[in-house]
Amino acid sequence: MFGFLEKYLMGPMGKVSQFKIVRAVMAAGMASIPFTIVGSMFLVFNVLPLTFPALTGFFENTFYRFSDLYMLANTSTMGILALYFGIVFGYELTRIEQTESHLDVNPLNGALLSMFAFFLCIPELLFENGSMTLINSVTDTETVIKGFRMGDTVSRLGTTGIFTAIIMSIVAVNLYCLCVRRKWIIKMPDTVPTGVSRSFTALIPAFVVAFAVLIINGILIALGTDIFNIIAVPFGFVTNLTNSWLGILVIYFLMHALWIVGIHGATIVTSFLTPIVLANMTANAAGANIPFAGEFNNSFVTVGGSGATLGLVIFITFFAKSDQLKVLGKASIVPSLFNINEPIIFGMPVVYNPYIAIPFFLGPMTAASLGYWAIKLGIVNPVIAQVPWPSPIGLGGFIGTGGDWKAIVLAFVCALASFIIYFPFIKVYDAKLAKEERERGQEVATQA
Repeated sequence: MFGFLEKYLMGPMGKVSQFKIVRAVMAAGMASIPFTIVGSMFLVFNVLPLTFPALTGFFENTFYRFSDLYMLANTSTMGILALYFGIVFGYELTRIEQTESHLDVNPLNGALLSMFAFFLCIPELLFENGSMTLINSVTDTETVIKGFRMGDTVSRLGTTGIFTAIIMSIVAVNLYCLCVRRKWIIKMPDTVPTGVSRSFTALIPAFVVAFAVLIINGILIALGTDIFNIIAVPFGFVTNLTNSWLGILVIYFLMHALWIVGIHGATIVTSFLTPIVLANMTANAAGANIPFAGEFNNSFVTVGGSGATLGLVIFITFFAKSDQLKVLGKASIVPSLFNINEPIIFGMPVVYNPYIAIPFFLGPMTAASLGYWAIKLGIVNPVIAQVPWPSPIGLGGFIGTGGDWKAIVLAFVCALASFIIYFPFIKVYDAKLAKEERERGQEVATQA
């Protein structure tokens, strides 16, 4: 099994993880976390009366009088998340090109060009009678003013625009790098201040980006669509896959298969999924019921860290016969409470360990199944708010679902189910290590 995973999974995914685009997406996802958490906390506060109806009258007479003010913290984060993604992605991709390809490019220019390319795609246009016009449509069901479709903010700036922002950033940064390689730039004398020189360096690339994006989008509009709608087709398929039970199982199998062979599977897999789970979370806040959203992973599945090892750590801390596992458990139990388990993965170890490999797969897949169906069947509310991934068991689910107490129960049920799967395997492994320790002790005593 290890040989199969090394050949067909570790090799390809190890290469994928080093792609410049993948690393830039990971950086953009990380950079967005503080803002999504802050925005989500205001949303959780605002929906408390939905969870606790007794608070309704109090909120209507107090906090709801100012909700349009404090909910700006939510619309200015989740409502324009694509903008955060696009800027950071463009910056990081340009920085990677600068350091690894040794190009004389400026990351700030890359970020601004990425934002420029993205904004060129946001307005909606209509092609009629041989001319293109910005859509203006104000009805009971939609509000589009000068091409800008409005929701709580400009709709395309929210999570639905993340993939377009990434694609446009790729286009902009690559055109910027092409201009620099071909020396299609205005080079100012060294005596000119850095800020002025930098702005003129981006002048020709900005024209190139503008012409390229406008021509592409113009052709698509003439054909009755635009870049947003085109990009939504392949990414819509991926999104729908993650919203299925089978898709969830595949995700957690891949994540933990990478861990088994020593690659940080959580980082690689979640870097691709971050835009999707954030979009799903926003949809849930608007009334959808999508299980795989926000911090579904750390709230219900990988409780204690990758592999859902919290129960395993508690067991070896208090009940293991092997001294090695007891010491490891005592060193790991506090980090595990906050979903950090690298000491277990590399200290037990889990990597390349045939005794632990099977439950390391099955535990999270079982927990994910329980979490998925509990939310899908309406037993537990879906995740509507982003929480810090190190949130202790129960707390992340409770806050993320807007205060649903059943989410606490679900988190503990998922953790218990994972431990039940681990139990026979860790008993065998513990007995093996304890026997080896006794034999070594006897050898030392004999030699003495």
